[in-house]
Amino acid sequence: MGQQQTNSSFSRREALKMMGVAIGVTFFPFSSWATDELGYPIILPDNQKYVRFNKPIAAITCGAGARGNVYGNYAVEYPEQLNIVGVAEPIPIRIERYSTKHNIPNENQFVTWEHVFEKPKFADAIIITTPDALHYGPCMEALKLGYDVLLEKPISPSEKECRDILKLTKETGRIVAVCHVLRYAPYFIKLRELMQEGDIGEIISIQHMEPIQHIHMSHSYVRGNWHNSKECTPIILAKSCHDLDILRWMIGKPSQKIQAFGDLTWFTNENAPEGWTARCKDGCKVRRKCPYEAEKIYNAKSGWTYVFDLPDDPKAYPKAIRTALETTNYGRCVYDMDNDQCDHYIANILFHDNVTSSFSMEAFTPWGGRRTRVMGSMGFIEGDMRKFTIYDFHNGNSETLEASELNTKKYRNSGHGGGDWRLVADWLQAIYQQDPGLLTSTIDQSIESHIMGFMAEKSRKNGTVERIMI
Repeated sequence: MGQQQTNSSFSRREALKMMGVAIGVTFFPFSSWATDELGYPIILPDNQKYVRFNKPIAAITCGAGARGNVYGNYAVEYPEQLNIVGVAEPIPIRIERYSTKHNIPNENQFVTWEHVFEKPKFADAIIITTPDALHYGPCMEALKLGYDVLLEKPISPSEKECRDILKLTKETGRIVAVCHVLRYAPYFIKLRELMQEGDIGEIISIQHMEPIQHIHMSHSYVRGNWHNSKECTPIILAKSCHDLDILRWMIGKPSQKIQAFGDLTWFTNENAPEGWTARCKDGCKVRRKCPYEAEKIYNAKSGWTYVFDLPDDPKAYPKAIRTALETTNYGRCVYDMDNDQCDHYIANILFHDNVTSSFSMEAFTPWGGRRTRVMGSMGFIEGDMRKFTIYDFHNGNSETLEASELNTKKYRNSGHGGGDWRLVADWLQAIYQQDPGLLTSTIDQSIESHIMGFMAEKSRKNGTVERIMI
């Protein structure tokens, strides 16, 4: 199936190039192969501010992992808008696959991001999807050389570095879009519209919950790349700066104070069951009952195995997975890691005009997505990213809107509730027209959520209420 999808996408790409097709202002067809995690085909929104491209934006990708492929795949489906002409990636199989997918010549394939900038400017833009701790360097160099930037969140693990990037963006006049993709999801766009247009009166308070899902927590923040905050970023930024940002964006008022609590409670050595072993396969006596047993999570049919860079031949999957579980953190006991990320985290936030918000990030849930309750002076909204219900205090009536209804009318989901490719579409238009106003997640707009996250960590560690100063 995967190979068929790839061949289909290449055929369409080459056909469009040969025919010189330019997709117009109001026509974005369904992708023949690209789907979201629920299997919905991707379609982009009509936008009357979009213009035709005379030539595609040329971009270089720094980091050819999962996120680099999410954004890079846009170029496979819409080559008349985006052309990936370079890549930096230290893992050989990733750079080989990425270069093949995008027809990148050898001279534009680099091992690290530093090598990209040793060469004179040869593209319009840089896509930065390197690990969290490696966002600052390539972004600063890109701006100095005149590239526009698509920057994966978080902007940087350091408040100073975030402010440095903002400062240089303003000085150079370049466009930096931060990948706060929830701003582009149809569900949150509609929710914000209802809040901002007064459908439930004045906004008084919000309760917002991010359920990580217990397996996702173990995969990414216990065993995975974000398991140690000192090597990447605290989980409030690594995972939840999306949520801090979406709260700020939906409320539409500046944040003023924050107070946070949280800790790592469960995934510690003290909670290891009797009979555990360093690796699940080393004879653990409780592995069959453990929800985090590695072979149960990482099997040939599991979506979690994307981190293993599996070979092209599906018959080779079992051996590759077995090797990965014997040699990487993904095969280790979740109670025997050097993880320090909080597995529960709450923050109370005071916004301008005394609007209050409580945010809760929870690892121990059976599902992911977001849950939001909005309390207004004349109504109430409750939603879970699949649907939301609006209650009208004037007449006592309620109405439920399904997210799928938004998608069938105008949208189809991509990752993050439909936001990933919509962000790319807006970013490309912003570059082509040199108009950052076409974005809703410029660095100017996105930096406040990062400051909120830094202050939340300060509050959590010191037991204080912190002011948020932008």
